[in-house]
Amino acid sequence: MENSLNTRSMIFTLYGDYIRHYGNDIWIGSLIRLLKEFGHNEQSVRAAISRMNKQGWVTAERKGNKSYYQLTKQGVKRMEEAADRIFKFQPVSWDGKWRMFTYTIPEEQRNIRDELRKELVWSGFGLLSNSFWISPNNQEVQIEQMIEKYDIREFVHFFASEYKGPHSSRKLVDECWDLNDINDRYDDFIKTYSQKYVIDKHKIEKSEMTDGECFVERTKLVHEYRKFLFVDPGLPQELLPAKWLGDHAASLFSEYYKALAQPASRFFEDVFSEGNEVKNKDKKYDVLNHPLMIDPNQ
Repeated sequence: MENSLNTRSMIFTLYGDYIRHYGNDIWIGSLIRLLKEFGHNEQSVRAAISRMNKQGWVTAERKGNKSYYQLTKQGVKRMEEAADRIFKFQPVSWDGKWRMFTYTIPEEQRNIRDELRKELVWSGFGLLSNSFWISPNNQEVQIEQMIEKYDIREFVHFFASEYKGPHSSRKLVDECWDLNDINDRYDDFIKTYSQKYVIDKHKIEKSEMTDGECFVERTKLVHEYRKFLFVDPGLPQELLPAKWLGDHAASLFSEYYKALAQPASRFFEDVFSEGNEVKNKDKKYDVLNHPLMIDPNQ
């Protein structure tokens, strides 16, 4: 079961990072071949994609004797939501205001409350007290989307206001987020991946690393770095500690990704070209760019 979940998670990653740039559609044979690189067997791939089909993430289509899987509208929306949430990593200039969101959702709608909590954390909100969430980032659009999605307009209140004390805004941050823990995670990422980056960059320059190996490492890198979307609230510079490692981790991710990007995409296209239409590739797709990268000029 665990392997099925891992396989499913990896399939989502492949759709998000590759397949969506090539028409959102892939032959099951190509998917099996790609996931073989990560040690997933044919049975686990078929089980995972079948589950995703039943859950409404993908739809199956027969062309001749081949099965193809395409993201549904729900699946595309999930990919777009994930891309939108990456806004948390974009540097912002703080306007000094706190966004506050509070709700009293009835007990019989507890499942909505649980889902809402997950979305608020994912969107960078911190829990200050029971059902009272705060964020220093401009969250009007995200909040409106959540209100619509869960149909909770009658149960919520949303404010944008200044904090008047008696403490500092830094104390609010300490009560809502464990920045030391997040910094430790960034430190672990930097220690692991700076070493791997140096080794792999050297191998690539010496042509000692195959395109398939680059494909595996690039996917693992994105998979690992994306986890920070769930823990890092994306606070503005003014509210971060002096020795914040998020920026160092971001530049390491960018450099390592760029080193792996072209050989990894070459491998994907080689596999994809058998049984799929490479001509469906999005003309605007830039393999050296990734939505998790920060543009320092923004």
